[in-house]
Amino acid sequence: MIGGNHPTFVMPTRRHFLTTAAALAAFPATAQIQTKQKFTLCAFTKHLQGLTPAQIADLAAEAGLDGIEAPVRPGGHVEPAKVEEDLPKLVEALKQRNLEITILTSGVNQVSAYQRTEIVLRTAKDLGIKRFRMHYFQYDLKKPILPQIEEWRLKIRDLVQLCDEIGIQPLLQNHSGRDYFGAPIWDAYSVMKEFKPQQFGFAIDSYHTTAEGGTSWPLELALVGPHIQTLYLKDLKWVAPGKSESVPLGTGLVSREFVTTILAQGFNGPVSLHTEYMTGNALDPAFQKACLEAFKRDLKVVREWLS
Repeated sequence: MIGGNHPTFVMPTRRHFLTTAAALAAFPATAQIQTKQKFTLCAFTKHLQGLTPAQIADLAAEAGLDGIEAPVRPGGHVEPAKVEEDLPKLVEALKQRNLEITILTSGVNQVSAYQRTEIVLRTAKDLGIKRFRMHYFQYDLKKPILPQIEEWRLKIRDLVQLCDEIGIQPLLQNHSGRDYFGAPIWDAYSVMKEFKPQQFGFAIDSYHTTAEGGTSWPLELALVGPHIQTLYLKDLKWVAPGKSESVPLGTGLVSREFVTTILAQGFNGPVSLHTEYMTGNALDPAFQKACLEAFKRDLKVVREWLS
């Protein structure tokens, strides 16, 4: 019934609707500025192999990083055979400069005595390291694919169970290439979806996702969204059919949209910069200076893309 003290309903005009919509659209942007996310920024230091822990820490601190992604694997900064002795030295050198090992890059992809899986991971956890990148799996293309995935599923289950007990997070980096598990994303996610994101997640790689996904990478990111636990930022260009190479961030095919798409999904994990286009002798002071400049240059792009 209409009448009495009931308020009169007024049909909103198109102008009213557009004005209100504009105001609502502006609000999230303002809120975003007020609650700007502080991301932990680290960098992969594979190309600094041969430097002392103190030298690595000094360079990372001067670059303005929060930590490093440290290779603790055969041929890395720390050999698995000496992890109990040498990993604390690297952690302490970083700690003296208010830095951390944000991600430990390992040679581990299963529970095995050969990989010293439990010793490496327990040592890392005891030193305050929260996550590690797994070693990759590669297909034998002369064999059926699905049975290989099932074999790795069992190994991953055992590894995740151990990591739950220890309290450290395993991460799988997606690699581009004809025989890598995780190159098309879907295959690795068919295993990963069995676990909570905190138990097992992607270190999603902007280079490899772009190389493999072409124009479909938004589909891959939408599929695995919550399982993106770490973001690897690096760029690429094609130099020949089927052959790509690393280039400074923001100068190749990887776009800012890649980052904003992940941020829109609620990502708040660590970000690791990879400057793999830097090759040379780490003991050469000129190369060290060039690496520092590359870190600073690419970190500027990282911060712009994250803002």
